[in-house]
Amino acid sequence: MSGPATLFLVFIPFALGHYISWLLRSVNAMLAPQLVAQANLTPSQLGMLTSAYFLAFAFAQLPIGFALDRYGPRRVQFVLLLVAAIGTLAFAGGRDFAGLAMARALMGFGLAACFMSALKALTTWLPAHKVPSVQGYLIAAGGLGAATATLPVRLALHHMSWQWLMIGLAGACIAVALLILFLSPTPPAAPPRPFTRSALVETFSHPVFRETAMLVLLPHTVFFGVQGLWIARWLADVPRYSEQAIAWLLYLGMAAVIFGSIAVGQLTECATRRGWRTLDVAAAGVLLFVLLQCAFVSGWRPAQQVLPVLFMLVGCVTGMEYSIVAQAMPPALTGRASTCLNLLIFVGAFLVQAGFGQVIGLWAPSPLGHYPAVAYECAFALLVLIQLPGLCRYLLRRFR
Repeated sequence: MSGPATLFLVFIPFALGHYISWLLRSVNAMLAPQLVAQANLTPSQLGMLTSAYFLAFAFAQLPIGFALDRYGPRRVQFVLLLVAAIGTLAFAGGRDFAGLAMARALMGFGLAACFMSALKALTTWLPAHKVPSVQGYLIAAGGLGAATATLPVRLALHHMSWQWLMIGLAGACIAVALLILFLSPTPPAAPPRPFTRSALVETFSHPVFRETAMLVLLPHTVFFGVQGLWIARWLADVPRYSEQAIAWLLYLGMAAVIFGSIAVGQLTECATRRGWRTLDVAAAGVLLFVLLQCAFVSGWRPAQQVLPVLFMLVGCVTGMEYSIVAQAMPPALTGRASTCLNLLIFVGAFLVQAGFGQVIGLWAPSPLGHYPAVAYECAFALLVLIQLPGLCRYLLRRFR
């Protein structure tokens, strides 16, 4: 396909799906005060409610991977976006923790293929050397969706209820599904590969898959789990910023995701031309990301306004694992390889987001409902500890 055809028929339709996915994944950070007030949620319940998206997202990955390789991204994405629309409508009608959690899980299931289907389509129609930089633009589209879930959502809530906002987002899911159905081409048929244990073993035992997962997997789960909820709660409880200020800082953070994703893609393409392994670039980013989290642990007050933005910016590097795995696997396995990776990432994101709330809930809130800074410092310290083994293992092997 020509460059303009790939842009308008492949990249833009699937990037819009990824945009919607990140918007709905992150919107609870702005809706948290309304959800807590309506359903009387504790920090543990709020974490479980928001992370239900990740759990359903994770369980959908393996069947979606096989479906993408068998039926192609166009048909799979169309059907699942309609499911996401149903889940979003159900969330708008939820009244208690159980109803909201079930609807949130349905949303996660429906949006589970957005990034994987886009990556599958792009690796089908683009030359291999262009995939890292174009993936950067794709992640930037997701960052734009997350940015929309901050200040624009905050402003929209001045003019409508959060229920009507979710109804509008359900309509957006339907519109993007129809756009993909009518515009996107169907890729060449791949030989069918049955859903067998040997196919999974082949994917998980691939050396590049294992090496990439050991280094980048846990940092990626931390980025997803904290970015979508707990950064906003940290800003409310530790520096005690107003909701308007939190919306502005999250908006700046998502702008950093957009530019950071593009920069990471361009940097990776430049580094590979100079003979660097993509995994080496990812390792440098992971090291910086872990050091940044240590600033949260130390309670570094002079940088409280900058830390959330830097967290979003540096966390972008964790998305490099998708292009590393996609380029290393045989074409007939790229769909299931990416979704196997996604399975691990989103199970981890569920555990991080829910576990973070459990740790915070060990402390009693103030009369105004704020949790102490030490609760967040302990939670971030645990996150740093679980990321260190993979990073140390990579550094030891690299220097040897």
